[in-house]
Amino acid sequence: MNKKIVLLIACCMLLFGGYSQETTQLNMSINNRLYGYFGDIASYDNNKNYVSTISVDYQTKSVIVTLKNIYAQLDVTPKQVDKTYKLIKKELPRSLKDYTLRILVNNMPIEYLPKGSKVSDKDSRNMWGHITYDGTPWVLDVTKPSKPYHGLYNRHISVWASHGRYFNNEKQQWEWQRPNLFGTTEDLFTQTIVVPYLIPMLQNAGAVVFTPRERDWQTREYVVDNDDVNPGIRYLEVNVKHGWETAPGKGFASRVGFYADGENPFVAGTAKMAKATKSKKHFSLLSYQPQIQESGKYAVYVSYKTLPNSVPDAQYIVYHQGGKTVFHVNQTMGGGTWVYLGTFDFDAGCTEKNRVVLTNQSEKRGVVTSDAVRFGGGMGNIRRGSSISGLPRTLEGARYYAQWAGAPYSIYSSKNGQDDYSDDINVRSYMTNWLAGGSCYVPTREGLNVPIELSLAVHSDAGFEPDGKSLTGSLAVCTTNFNDGKLSSGISRLLSKDFAKSLLDGLSKDLSAAIGSRWAIRYLWDRNYSETRNPEVPSAILEMLSHQSFPDMILGQEPLFKFTLARSVYKTILRFINDNHGCPSIVQPLAPQHFNIRILDATHVCLSWSPATDPLEPTATPTSFNVYQAVEGHGFDNGTSVKTNSCVIEVVPGVQYNFKVTAANSGGESFSTPVLSGLIAGPDKKSVLVVDHFDRLSAPSVIDDGTRQGFDLKDDPGVQRGLYAGWNGLQHDFDRSMMGKEGPGGLGYGSDELAGHFVAGNNFNHVVAHAASIATAHRYNIVSTTASAVESGMVNLSDYDIVDLVNGLQKHTFHALKDYKIFSSKWQQLLTAFTQKPHVGLIVSGSYIGSDSRSMTDSLFLSRVLKLQYERSNTESGDSVVSGLNNRMEIYRTMNPIHYAATSTDVLLPAPGSSFSAMLYGDGTSASVAYKGPDYHCITLGFPFECIKSKTQQGLIMQGLLQFVDKNLK
Repeated sequence: MNKKIVLLIACCMLLFGGYSQETTQLNMSINNRLYGYFGDIASYDNNKNYVSTISVDYQTKSVIVTLKNIYAQLDVTPKQVDKTYKLIKKELPRSLKDYTLRILVNNMPIEYLPKGSKVSDKDSRNMWGHITYDGTPWVLDVTKPSKPYHGLYNRHISVWASHGRYFNNEKQQWEWQRPNLFGTTEDLFTQTIVVPYLIPMLQNAGAVVFTPRERDWQTREYVVDNDDVNPGIRYLEVNVKHGWETAPGKGFASRVGFYADGENPFVAGTAKMAKATKSKKHFSLLSYQPQIQESGKYAVYVSYKTLPNSVPDAQYIVYHQGGKTVFHVNQTMGGGTWVYLGTFDFDAGCTEKNRVVLTNQSEKRGVVTSDAVRFGGGMGNIRRGSSISGLPRTLEGARYYAQWAGAPYSIYSSKNGQDDYSDDINVRSYMTNWLAGGSCYVPTREGLNVPIELSLAVHSDAGFEPDGKSLTGSLAVCTTNFNDGKLSSGISRLLSKDFAKSLLDGLSKDLSAAIGSRWAIRYLWDRNYSETRNPEVPSAILEMLSHQSFPDMILGQEPLFKFTLARSVYKTILRFINDNHGCPSIVQPLAPQHFNIRILDATHVCLSWSPATDPLEPTATPTSFNVYQAVEGHGFDNGTSVKTNSCVIEVVPGVQYNFKVTAANSGGESFSTPVLSGLIAGPDKKSVLVVDHFDRLSAPSVIDDGTRQGFDLKDDPGVQRGLYAGWNGLQHDFDRSMMGKEGPGGLGYGSDELAGHFVAGNNFNHVVAHAASIATAHRYNIVSTTASAVESGMVNLSDYDIVDLVNGLQKHTFHALKDYKIFSSKWQQLLTAFTQKPHVGLIVSGSYIGSDSRSMTDSLFLSRVLKLQYERSNTESGDSVVSGLNNRMEIYRTMNPIHYAATSTDVLLPAPGSSFSAMLYGDGTSASVAYKGPDYHCITLGFPFECIKSKTQQGLIMQGLLQFVDKNLK
């Protein structure tokens, strides 16, 4: 019989005798000991409560003390860990003094918390042995609040999405490498998981990520270079200490037009060089300032030459809408190609907010070099045959990016320019080897010395289950039988098999938990594939799911599923790398929840939130939070770290502030909360609460009726997270009996009219537009909240005079992993209670106000509270004009890259009584219903307010809405 007894601290008196007195004494003595030692460090904690549980195993003679998360927040040193053991050991009863003591926090031994710690030999695989890179990262954002030492800090990884547009040499035409299926193609689909989810997760964990396909979903591109000073482009040299001169050898030079096969832009010009200085006051600099035609997000790439005396910490400063972000780039590696720094918001024009500055400052002796700087992903510019692809570079195969990135011809053309399909398969691994060659992980090859230690190719596969209902699932590929089973560093290729198996094990666990049933795992193949044979570092191909299986693709097009899949892959990479270096791992947290803003006084607002719990990952507990702030008209800053679940911000009255929050720990940083806004107009002003009730993410409308299967993008294209590059065209063939047939007539086949078109999705920033429009009235305080904060009770609607409920594209969809119904029973209760408060105003907007409220209970709520009836949906995309409140406005009705579209709107009729139609669609049907009663005023729009195209019109319409619902306005 197992004699282990686990006791909560509330009943640990059973171990030590004396039911209450000794328990209380032990609890107090341990906490007082710890607080006495850490009190000054943990000044933000006032409850002196460190201990969570105590367990004793009499069989193994061990005591396990579990501490609360506050201990993980301390950023302890090895000396402090030792002291913790001594303090707790001293407080244990005499009967347990000889027992082995283990102290845990977030399910991890506390001795693994200090940065640089190693796991014990019994817990470590450490397959790399003495091989490790401990130099300076290739790229380091030095403005980040902290470094994730238990994440992937200073790890360099190569990850790519499969395929891409390529030139078919036999047909002499550009085409996809995989068939058109279910509105997409593998060439597009896999990028929608790798680019917006997997790569950011790895970067948030501290990794430097190389990808051999263009990662920026931006069609515009601006290159600033010393060799090509075009009109409207500013390249500036400032020589103060150690002036700039031409560097030895060749460098980059761009040209107008396209590049033929074999042409290398990185040997067509020159580069610059200056001796480094340690001076903080006297230094030289280069400024690269493009003429940007359209404001937006642009990736920033720099380039330089690596010389024998290059410095490891060249200082780049990116000036953008939110201020400036400073990077250190290790120029001892990676010279002669594009080096990604980050993606930033830039204004239109040629301003000092749109530029990159390189100084010759360094802590090391040597030289700083510089070549071209690139803003934006751009369009494909490699000519094959007699044409270019005509698509954004991000949609092309890796072969063409490699040429633009300066790779030698042998890297991207292993078939002498006669077989682009094979070249594209091989170049992904060859680029990885070229970059990593000469590093400690690939010492036998010549290259750019970047210490890449892992390679992952992310694909989707063919295959289906005949019943049309079962999942096909995932498989992984590795190659162990090549080069005598060894990699360049001499380690065994069996490490790749371990990696591939770990990927499948992680997906089985995480995806099964997400979908509530078993996720299908197909095979682990040890076969001779290019993407696992050629890399000289541990590698795997992950076939995430089958793009030919509609049950797989229902989930595959679900953004929450994509997030979960990417998070599983990230966690596998995290553990695989750290385990094989003998290091502990901590998983980055999930985004905070229940975010809200309230006004404290005339110049201060309070931001509050709650940490999210990951039931699958005990270590994913936040120890701090990063608060990002954007002042009216500017972008977000680099963030401020706080330890608690709230913070107070001083603001200037009359100025709109926008905020978002991330959670952090020593494993990395989460994705952010939705953006909320606040503005203080004055203590005598009414307050408007803007509620963000649009968090829907979903696949398109599903058809699955026994004889037909597929996605109906015309009925509802779904809602993806942010900008989306995954649609190829409408599905035309839905006949389930044609499952498995490729091409016209086959199940899932569709057209390609959407290829190359980016589609805006849910950016989680709708409150910003509402707040800016309210601000034009110049008479209201503005605060905002997520809907979950209202549902949880953190925010009370009745505390406010006017509520603006933002519903966007919120609605219930049958196949979604989360219920997004607008007026759940909870929200019906909340709004009913709010409207029972005298003299309040309510503004409601959204595409599915009525169509998502069809039950008898829902209809009664619409009639009694919103004073309206649902007539029908309006799916005519050409009907984009709305008139009312003495204005005429145009709204987004079709998919576009600027703003999510209201592809369906509701025709709303007044309920019998005192309500009336306040706006009309272009066809004369009712677009809005208003109620002006003696008790409260409300107005409901059958379309999303933020879909109004003109910001000026948004302001005018909002002023009209406020004038109607505010009972004090005459």
